[in-house]
Amino acid sequence: MARDVGAKKVYFASAAPAIRFPNVYGIDMPSTAELVAAGHSDDDVAAAIGADHVFFQDLADLVDSCRKFNPRIKAFDTSVFDGKYVTGNVSQEYLAKLEARRSDNAKQKQSADGEVIGLHNYQ
Repeated sequence: MARDVGAKKVYFASAAPAIRFPNVYGIDMPSTAELVAAGHSDDDVAAAIGADHVFFQDLADLVDSCRKFNPRIKAFDTSVFDGKYVTGNVSQEYLAKLEARRSDNAKQKQSADGEVIGLHNYQ
Protein backbone atom coordinates (compact mmCIF):
# COMPACT_ATOMS: atom_id res chain seq x y z
CA MET A 1 0.00 0.00 0.00
CA ALA A 2 2.71 2.47 0.92
CA ARG A 3 4.55 1.84 -2.33
CA ASP A 4 1.31 2.43 -4.25
CA VAL A 5 1.40 6.05 -3.09
CA GLY A 6 5.07 6.58 -3.82
CA ALA A 7 7.05 5.26 -0.85
CA LYS A 8 10.53 4.26 -1.94
CA LYS A 9 11.30 2.32 1.25
CA VAL A 10 8.92 0.50 3.58
CA TYR A 11 9.85 -0.49 7.13
CA PHE A 12 7.71 -2.44 9.58
CA ALA A 13 8.38 -2.07 13.30
CA SER A 14 6.68 -4.18 15.96
CA ALA A 15 6.58 -3.58 19.71
CA ALA A 16 6.51 -7.37 20.12
CA PRO A 17 8.79 -10.18 18.97
CA ALA A 18 7.71 -12.07 15.86
CA ILE A 19 4.94 -14.59 16.56
CA ARG A 20 6.32 -17.88 15.30
CA PHE A 21 4.39 -20.48 17.32
CA PRO A 22 0.69 -21.12 18.07
CA ASN A 23 -0.92 -20.33 21.41
CA VAL A 24 -2.17 -23.50 23.06
CA TYR A 25 -3.62 -21.97 26.20
CA GLY A 26 -6.94 -20.64 24.96
CA ILE A 27 -6.31 -17.77 22.58
CA ASP A 28 -7.68 -18.75 19.19
CA MET A 29 -4.73 -17.70 17.06
CA PRO A 30 -3.98 -18.77 13.53
CA SER A 31 -2.42 -22.14 12.98
CA THR A 32 1.34 -22.36 12.58
CA ALA A 33 1.09 -22.48 8.80
CA GLU A 34 -0.90 -19.23 8.85
CA LEU A 35 1.64 -17.30 10.94
CA VAL A 36 3.77 -15.26 8.55
CA ALA A 37 6.85 -15.53 10.78
CA ALA A 38 6.59 -19.26 11.58
CA GLY A 39 9.67 -21.00 10.23
CA HIS A 40 10.87 -17.87 8.48
CA SER A 41 13.63 -15.35 9.01
CA ASP A 42 12.96 -11.65 9.48
CA ASP A 43 14.11 -11.12 5.88
CA ASP A 44 11.54 -13.69 4.72
CA VAL A 45 8.83 -11.88 6.69
CA ALA A 46 9.83 -8.55 5.15
CA ALA A 47 9.60 -10.04 1.67
CA ALA A 48 6.23 -11.67 2.43
CA ILE A 49 4.67 -8.40 3.57
CA GLY A 50 6.36 -6.23 0.94
CA ALA A 51 8.65 -4.35 3.32
CA ASP A 52 12.31 -3.53 2.89
CA HIS A 53 13.02 -4.46 6.49
CA VAL A 54 11.19 -5.53 9.64
CA PHE A 55 12.14 -4.70 13.21
CA PHE A 56 10.83 -6.87 16.02
CA GLN A 57 11.16 -6.29 19.75
CA ASP A 58 13.84 -8.44 21.34
CA LEU A 59 12.19 -11.03 23.63
CA ALA A 60 14.67 -10.59 26.48
CA ASP A 61 14.14 -6.82 26.38
CA LEU A 62 10.35 -7.28 26.41
CA VAL A 63 10.53 -9.60 29.42
CA ASP A 64 12.88 -7.23 31.25
CA SER A 65 10.63 -4.25 30.63
CA CYS A 66 7.55 -6.14 31.88
CA ARG A 67 9.39 -7.41 34.94
CA LYS A 68 10.08 -3.81 35.99
CA PHE A 69 6.39 -3.48 36.84
CA ASN A 70 6.52 -6.50 39.17
CA PRO A 71 9.97 -7.91 39.91
CA ARG A 72 8.42 -10.83 41.84
CA ILE A 73 7.26 -12.38 38.57
CA LYS A 74 9.88 -15.00 37.74
CA ALA A 75 8.61 -16.20 34.35
CA PHE A 76 6.24 -15.11 31.60
CA ASP A 77 4.43 -17.19 29.01
CA THR A 78 6.38 -16.31 25.90
CA SER A 79 5.50 -19.49 24.00
CA VAL A 80 4.13 -17.72 20.90
CA PHE A 81 7.53 -16.08 20.51
CA ASP A 82 9.95 -18.85 21.47
CA GLY A 83 7.97 -22.11 21.30
CA LYS A 84 8.73 -22.91 24.96
CA TYR A 85 5.40 -23.87 26.54
CA VAL A 86 5.23 -23.30 30.31
CA THR A 87 3.40 -26.56 30.99
CA GLY A 88 6.24 -28.45 29.32
CA ASN A 89 3.94 -31.12 27.91
CA VAL A 90 3.10 -29.73 24.49
CA SER A 91 4.14 -32.37 21.98
CA GLN A 92 4.46 -32.15 18.21
CA GLU A 93 1.51 -34.56 18.02
CA TYR A 94 -0.65 -32.16 20.04
CA LEU A 95 0.44 -29.23 17.88
CA ALA A 96 -0.48 -31.19 14.74
CA LYS A 97 -3.97 -31.92 16.13
CA LEU A 98 -4.36 -28.27 17.05
CA GLU A 99 -3.26 -27.25 13.57
CA ALA A 100 -5.90 -29.51 12.02
CA ARG A 101 -8.65 -27.94 14.16
CA ARG A 102 -7.58 -24.29 14.08
CA SER A 103 -6.59 -23.63 10.50
CA ASP A 104 -8.88 -21.39 8.48
CA ASN A 105 -9.67 -24.32 6.19
CA ALA A 106 -10.76 -26.47 9.14
CA LYS A 107 -12.93 -23.67 10.52
CA GLN A 108 -14.60 -23.12 7.15
CA LYS A 109 -15.33 -26.82 6.90
CA GLN A 110 -16.80 -26.87 10.41
CA SER A 111 -18.92 -23.81 9.66
CA ALA A 112 -20.15 -25.36 6.40
CA ASP A 113 -21.17 -28.48 8.33
CA GLY A 114 -23.24 -26.30 10.66
CA GLU A 115 -21.13 -27.19 13.68
CA VAL A 116 -20.14 -24.64 16.26
CA ILE A 117 -16.44 -24.42 16.96
CA GLY A 118 -16.05 -25.50 20.56
CA LEU A 119 -13.98 -23.83 23.23
CA HIS A 120 -11.53 -26.12 24.97
CA ASN A 121 -12.46 -24.91 28.44
CA TYR A 122 -16.21 -24.64 27.83
CA GLN A 123 -18.36 -27.11 29.76
